[in-house]
Amino acid sequence: MKQRIGIGIIGFGTVGCGVVKILIDQAELIRRRVGIPLEIVGIADQDITSDRGIALDRGILTTDVKRLIDNPQTDIVVELIGGLEPAKQFIVAALTKGKPLVTANKALLAVHGEEIYATAQQYGVDIGFEASVGGGMPIIRTLREGLAGEKVHTIYGIINGTANYILTKMNEEEVPFQEVVAEAQRAGFAEADPSTDIEGLDSAHKLAILINLAFGTPVNLGDVYTEGVTSITSLDLEAAREFGYTIKLLGIAKWSCGDARLPQGQIEARVHPTMIPNHSPLAQVNGVFNAIHLVGESVGDIMVYGRGAGSLPTGSAVVGDLIDIARNLVTKACVRVPHCSFQPDAREMLRLKPMAELCCAYYLRFTVQDTPGILSQLAGILGDHDISIASVLQRGRERGGKVPVVMITHEATEHNIQAAIQKIEGNLSERTMIIRIESQ
Repeated sequence: MKQRIGIGIIGFGTVGCGVVKILIDQAELIRRRVGIPLEIVGIADQDITSDRGIALDRGILTTDVKRLIDNPQTDIVVELIGGLEPAKQFIVAALTKGKPLVTANKALLAVHGEEIYATAQQYGVDIGFEASVGGGMPIIRTLREGLAGEKVHTIYGIINGTANYILTKMNEEEVPFQEVVAEAQRAGFAEADPSTDIEGLDSAHKLAILINLAFGTPVNLGDVYTEGVTSITSLDLEAAREFGYTIKLLGIAKWSCGDARLPQGQIEARVHPTMIPNHSPLAQVNGVFNAIHLVGESVGDIMVYGRGAGSLPTGSAVVGDLIDIARNLVTKACVRVPHCSFQPDAREMLRLKPMAELCCAYYLRFTVQDTPGILSQLAGILGDHDISIASVLQRGRERGGKVPVVMITHEATEHNIQAAIQKIEGNLSERTMIIRIESQ
């Protein structure tokens, strides 16, 4: 029997420091849970001179990633540098040497996941990626193991803490978008370039991973409809409150029943600002916190909630994966759980439902000239496209005689909404704000 499991870590940044700290501070607890110690045998980073505030044997630090991977004492490789390259190169190198891998790299898994899973399957090694979605929330393990016997119907996820922080501050303090972004950057909640977070791409990466696990189907990231929060204004948040809603950036995936044409069903996959009822549990998730609401056929509603980022929460998820893989090494039960939850030959390519076929209620905000009959003109065009109005809210005049007109529609198709807006905007100087509504 092995006397210890050697851990080689690539990347000694924020998350890497969290992982190292937990492995050191909780060494005895981890030993009791695995049966043998987990020992850091190498840490590779471009910067091995800066003081991270962690007492380490300097001999385990290196700038040579290849040496770390090739080291016969390295039993499990941890990739924490992020991005596509050279992270992919390092991961493939580790897997082809038969070394299990743990990663927090959601972008890489969303873009190149199929190649990585296939390589791991070919060489018979485990991959852990709990930290790729939701930081410290155990959502990957929940889908792969806890809900292994459950048919998942729906996923609603607040899976980007930066966007959620921004919307929360705008909603609670009525601060303009750009001011909140700057505040988030000063507080360390947003990157110097926050575009990946605020434009929804980070959430799309995570949603693609969740869909793969929940529905057993690979997802092309480019097919996930993605829209960020950059156009949301305080006026939209205020109007949403008056209608009894809260605006959140959600990643949404839904399975719908099949028919003769699509016997296995189809999947909705979309990321966008969404109005949800104030009484919804997700509406109470504020600040940098994340939450994922699952609806299963047998269990009904389940929600996982927690910190979606940060050194120690994300580090905890990485260490949890290390413990799982170490247990498998000790018991010689590698790849006990399929990488994507489903057995490789049982996964299916399900159709992704085009956005044009989406059917839901909509929030529409028009900025129009305050002239007689404008409401009836708007309603007429909407009616011509089979869109009926549930509620209307009209604000006072802005400069130049313009007035915001807000409408909530009954359920309509995305195709009809877009067609109507295109016709309406032919007579408007400003873009129409469209926010989709999820009432369930």
